Amino acid sequence: MTALQRFYQWVIDSPPLLEIKPPISDLRGFSGPHTIDSSHTYNGNPRLGFLYQHLCEQVIGASDNYSVKYDEIQINVEGRTLGAIDFILEEERSQKLQHWEVAIKFYLLHEQTWFGPNAHDQLDKKLDRMLSHQLGMSSSTAFLEQYPEIDVDSKHLLMQGRLYTNPFLDQKVPTECLGYDINSSQVNGFWCYQNQAHLISEVLYPLTKEQWAAGTDDFTCEPLTEFGDRFVHGQTKSGQFWFVMPQSWPHG
Repeated sequence: MTALQRFYQWVIDSPPLLEIKPPISDLRGFSGPHTIDSSHTYNGNPRLGFLYQHLCEQVIGASDNYSVKYDEIQINVEGRTLGAIDFILEEERSQKLQHWEVAIKFYLLHEQTWFGPNAHDQLDKKLDRMLSHQLGMSSSTAFLEQYPEIDVDSKHLLMQGRLYTNPFLDQKVPTECLGYDINSSQVNGFWCYQNQAHLISEVLYPLTKEQWAAGTDDFTCEPLTEFGDRFVHGQTKSGQFWFVMPQSWPHG
């Protein structure tokens, strides 16, 4: 199985970070073949979020009951870009249109806040922006004026990824964020500081960005022994995911 096939399967199988409560959604409503061909390649923007969006589009495109009507719709106001809508989907039977925003995120718990490896990113801030700004775009005046033919019936947010706790610190794991319950099954990664890395009992192997979600079963590369001045994301042979963070994180 290629890394892309493995990632695609993870997108289908992995629950979202938050429990389902509108507009929080998952992909269970999409029927159809749940594999992609081993020859499938991705040549777009190499950032993980774009690859993830591409794979979501493949899942939707393979579905019998939905199709992608529009994607990456740019919304402009007086010459400046207000933003872009990820997907407008059409439900085949009713022909109703749905606005979907999708995101893949990895957050580490520090002092009751879920921070991204880049600490400017936080779960509460990201969720608030997705709910208010991103999903709000399809009912904005600018959108309605620019695309009067698109009548959105419902809005959906798909946020997948993983949440990490530090087993070497005394942490109380939050159970909700902005009134949405955190999916406890997705609190399944670990993180530590570099000076705690010697406490990890298994050998850690580095992951490429496209392996962050689904991991790897190829451990032929050199294990991680040096961590430098940046964060490192790795996996053990038993399948445990770890972030090893610089001592200054999340403040440096």
